[in-house]
Amino acid sequence: MSGVIVIVAYKPRPGKASEVLAIVRRRVPFLRKEGLVTNRVPMIMRCRDGTIIEVSEWKSPAAIEAAHKNPRVLAFWNEMFAVCECIPLKTV
Repeated sequence: MSGVIVIVAYKPRPGKASEVLAIVRRRVPFLRKEGLVTNRVPMIMRCRDGTIIEVSEWKSPAAIEAAHKNPRVLAFWNEMFAVCECIPLKTV
């Protein structure tokens, strides 16, 4: 079964750019420990406006679904979304 490639844009809240970058760098290793993403190395890029783009690979659609029920993942996402928001790629 092949993985699911995702591209996500994270817009830092004012004054939180360095915190967002640090959290994004921890995201895939954390999800890998939870058994949810592949060993593919994520690509992390920063746009001129400070938006951070990340390309990564989930193991499967079921892994994405499992993440939304995993209390550790939900806590991580709460930490993440305290300092940024996901925005549509077409707005970058």
